[in-house]
Amino acid sequence: MEALILYFVLFFPAITTAPFVAAADTVLVLPFSPARELGRMITHTLPGIALLLYIIFGKDFQKDTSKSLCRKSALIQAVLPGKRDILPFVCALPALVAIGVGVSLMVSHFAALPPPVKIECPASVAGWAAVVFACLGTGYMEEIFFRYYLLSKTETLIQHEPSRVVFSVVLFTVSHIGDGHWGMVNAALAGLLLAVLFLRFRSLHGIALAHAGYNVFVYAMGAL
Repeated sequence: MEALILYFVLFFPAITTAPFVAAADTVLVLPFSPARELGRMITHTLPGIALLLYIIFGKDFQKDTSKSLCRKSALIQAVLPGKRDILPFVCALPALVAIGVGVSLMVSHFAALPPPVKIECPASVAGWAAVVFACLGTGYMEEIFFRYYLLSKTETLIQHEPSRVVFSVVLFTVSHIGDGHWGMVNAALAGLLLAVLFLRFRSLHGIALAHAGYNVFVYAMGAL
């Protein structure tokens, strides 16, 4: 229940305001605004990250019981940056780019579906700085919730690991409904990849930085 409440608080506003319905020949363009991106970071993303970390490392986390010591150790180990984050980053970033490019190449073979949403790229250095800042915030908030929280903290409630992965991927996919059909396909594949990498390496920073890097790549492709 806690996970679903957090999901609706942090991600449901984007779902309900998503321009999901479009004609097959209509290309939706999301305009870029540095002020809007920074405002979203200050009013939504950063408070969301703070809320997630408070819940993960809140009062319940401080209660030492023999049953939870291993889980606590794994949570702490994942959030501490280190050399172990390098390999997950190196694995995740090119794989995410490959998924994004692959999905883009599939678009022309399925003309019945609406084309993917186009993202307007920034036109100034300040705009690109806002993009990097916003992508870092979004990457960390989504990885903290969909991977770090759903795949680790909920393991006492959902002990079957594949079920936690499916739960995480489904919620991650639905949260990208605003990106259209192809954006949801991309999110499903990316979510599965990131879930597997997190479970393999238990690295938050590696996959969060790769996620942020991919989001910057999307903006860069829009510029081209």
